[in-house]
Amino acid sequence: MTDALHKELLELAQEAARSAGALLRDGRPADLAVARTKSSPIDVVTEMDIAAEKLITDLISAARPDDGFLGEEGAATEGTSGVRWVIDPLDGTVNYLYGLPTWAVSIAAEQDGETVVGVVAAPMRGETYHAVRGGGAWAVGAWEGERALSCRPAPPLDQALVSTGFNYVTEVRTHQAGVVARLVPLLRDIRRGGSAAVDLCDVACGRLDGYFERGLHAWDFAAGDLIAREAGALTGGRPGDRPSRDLTVAASPGVFEPLQHLLENLGAWHD
Repeated sequence: MTDALHKELLELAQEAARSAGALLRDGRPADLAVARTKSSPIDVVTEMDIAAEKLITDLISAARPDDGFLGEEGAATEGTSGVRWVIDPLDGTVNYLYGLPTWAVSIAAEQDGETVVGVVAAPMRGETYHAVRGGGAWAVGAWEGERALSCRPAPPLDQALVSTGFNYVTEVRTHQAGVVARLVPLLRDIRRGGSAAVDLCDVACGRLDGYFERGLHAWDFAAGDLIAREAGALTGGRPGDRPSRDLTVAASPGVFEPLQHLLENLGAWHD
């Protein structure tokens, strides 16, 4: 992939994330309601999820009509260019539905199956994070200019602040709660923000020492995973695996391996 194509994909992802973020922030209706549900009655989709995904796919398709898409709200085309966009138009829908600020637009571009560009926009924070493979991780926010991102120096595991999330299927979340109950005494503390994309970017920013979650889809972690890795974090799934629906883990080097093996021993990935 050429530097020129990297730049094109990044700028397009940034434009799409900025536009979708503005739509979600400024266009949220006062009477926002659930449009449909997915895996369970509490796994919701709003009209704004659907509108944001259409805005993103329309904008990208107009610029690059031969690219493929994989989107949470149904966008799924193969494309012929070798580039596929992996999109979560509103990561943290329940937060958004309730008016909580932790939600984001997540857009990644893949080339031949490898993520090469990632952008996560968190409009209520006023921050946007981005990375190009091999080019480091960066953010813009209330400060002046772009800021290079770097994960925290690794503390001992018992001093690590780690975030997680919970599935919307009752049996799965019950198991996850049991894992967290056994994990809490072994860490500094646990956080639960409600957006995988934001949690991964918080690892990149040094605001968390680690993050793990079971049950994520590619659109949940594709952009944030690249941003975390480009900020110096390690990411993976179960030992030896890449992030997957079984398990996604991201952490500072020194925290990653002990956290990953602890999660394996606790059966964090089990049904």
